[in-house]
Amino acid sequence: MARPRTHDETVRRRLLEHASEAIAAGGPDSLSVRAVAAAAGTTTAAVYSLFGSREALVQEVVAEGFRRFAGHLAAVPRSDDALADLLALGVAYRTSALANPHFYRVMFAPPSAAGRNESTTDRARRADVDDGGARPAVARPTFLVLRDAVARVRPGAGPAAAEEVALRLWSHAHGLVSLELAGLLPGTPGELETRYVQALRAVRL
Repeated sequence: MARPRTHDETVRRRLLEHASEAIAAGGPDSLSVRAVAAAAGTTTAAVYSLFGSREALVQEVVAEGFRRFAGHLAAVPRSDDALADLLALGVAYRTSALANPHFYRVMFAPPSAAGRNESTTDRARRADVDDGGARPAVARPTFLVLRDAVARVRPGAGPAAAEEVALRLWSHAHGLVSLELAGLLPGTPGELETRYVQALRAVRL
């Protein structure tokens, strides 16, 4: 007979929130199961019951970040105006990041301190191992939403061309959002949003 579940979804979400804050502040290596459990008002037993291990908790924080991101993208309605839809997805990217800043930082952070002095290529290869292969698997679907939206704007272009443009857009969006979250961009919230939209419109499609 299966063991009764002693920790519910509310506890799980609290643990993910506090774990995302801890990882965003100090990286995966700094995560303390005991500290996260205490901050969430529960015990280490809850962490192991819900996630299985410290490493699995880190993986789930990454996965949860991409789930929330995917939810924002999915909420963007599809219309007959492919260009407007693409811009709306770009705006949803920023909205998701501002709504979930700790998760956003974890989604794009190096998996561990060991990756800080590695090349981008080596870090990406090792990320697939350190995350148990989870990061590429959960990240790719959200990127494909962007790539497919680009393909609608450029129906004559092949998949490779659409992917390159999507990467360019993603780079612009990620750079601006990261600077905004770091508090490095001047302006009011309205001005920041306007500048962001203008920057996306300026990307050559």
